[in-house]
Amino acid sequence: QLQLVESGGGLVQPGGSLRLSCVASGSIFRLYVMGWYRQAPGKQRELVARITSGGNTNYADSVKGRFTISRDNAKNTVALEMNGLKPEDTAVYYCNAGLLGHDAWGQGTLVTVSS
Repeated sequence: QLQLVESGGGLVQPGGSLRLSCVASGSIFRLYVMGWYRQAPGKQRELVARITSGGNTNYADSVKGRFTISRDNAKNTVALEMNGLKPEDTAVYYCNAGLLGHDAWGQGTLVTVSS
C-alpha cells in the first residue's frame, strides 16, 4: 500500500554534493522507520542511513559525518543529503520503509561519483 519514489540521483564530481529525496504515498507514513540503502555492482545491498518515526538517526560508518538523513512527516518525504562524495559512493540508492515486518522499496536512483 505504501509506494515510494526516489529522485535526485545523477553524475557528480568527487568532493561534490547531492540531495536525494523520496516521496511516499500512504496513510501511516509517520509510523514507519525510513531508510536509505545502496547497492553497487557486484556488491550486496547495504544500509546507508535510517531514521525513526521520532527522528532518531543511524548511519553506516562509511558515510558518518558526510551524509544526513531527514524526514518531513507532514509532507511524507525523506531526504538524504550527501556531501564530500567519493567514487566508492557510486551505487543505486533505494528508499525503504519498514513497519511490523513489512518492507516497501522505491525503484532506486543512480548516483555516479566520477571525474
